[in-house]
Amino acid sequence: MHHDFTPSHYFRTIGTHPVALTVASGDSVTIACVDAHGIDGNDVEITPRGNPMSGPIAVAGVAEGTVLAVTFDALTPLRSHGWSYPSLAGNVVDPEYVHELPTAPSSKEYWDYDATTSTLRSRGTHGKSLTIAYAPMVGCFGVAPSRGEAISTATSGPFGGNMDYRFLTTGCTIYFPVAVSGALFFIGDGHLAQGCGEIGGTGVESAMAVTVTLAQAKMQAITWPRAEDATHLYAIGNARPLDQALQHATSEMHRMLIECGADATTAAVLMSQAIEYNIGNVFDPAYTVACKIAKSVLVTNGLTATFRP
Repeated sequence: MHHDFTPSHYFRTIGTHPVALTVASGDSVTIACVDAHGIDGNDVEITPRGNPMSGPIAVAGVAEGTVLAVTFDALTPLRSHGWSYPSLAGNVVDPEYVHELPTAPSSKEYWDYDATTSTLRSRGTHGKSLTIAYAPMVGCFGVAPSRGEAISTATSGPFGGNMDYRFLTTGCTIYFPVAVSGALFFIGDGHLAQGCGEIGGTGVESAMAVTVTLAQAKMQAITWPRAEDATHLYAIGNARPLDQALQHATSEMHRMLIECGADATTAAVLMSQAIEYNIGNVFDPAYTVACKIAKSVLVTNGLTATFRP
């Protein structure tokens, strides 16, 4: 069954909040999401800024200790432009180089989306007008954490959250450890494009309609989010400092490859020669690192290469 969901209230924490919609496992939902400043598709600020989330959406029958699979079916902009900050974060450059960075202006840089060419062009308010590829993704989404916690949408953890990983996009399935009955799924913070790291503090921010399929995964309990697309399996760690995020992601990948059919030694040897790392977010309180491996490598070695429901 398909559902359409437009929130009457948005949340800036991910937690055990009152359920806004309940769906069955395997249902799809098109969710209206405002941008990171609470601005909707009509350019109206309808809720306070700070990555306001749509949700929570409960998935009937999904119990604590299981895994929720979230598949991105479609990402559709709700307006033909987005905005970014024309600056870099001081923590991504050498400390002695911070004074060389341009002073962040109080106004935003706007980008116009051209659907015919699948490009974004900046208006050049803060420099030369630039053209980049349209590459939609969602920066912040996840499920309610354990113990009744309500955690700011500024950060991330085992439950997901503000990971800002650009490869979690249309056609990708993301797996979350379920800590409360129904999982309680939240989503928001649409981007028309974003580089790795979100090193300027934003992507190209825009309101977005997100269509997802929510289902209980046929997977053992997991510790950190996982994902897969047509070509790769991913394990995602969220923490600070960056090396701790890498450790979480690497540990989760090792566990996943054992579930794919490798023994512990084989998984370690394969990882040491075949994995790749990507940086998700290095701007927010917790950093994100993704550890990935090509499905073709797994197939070549007789291992399972998908967990999709």
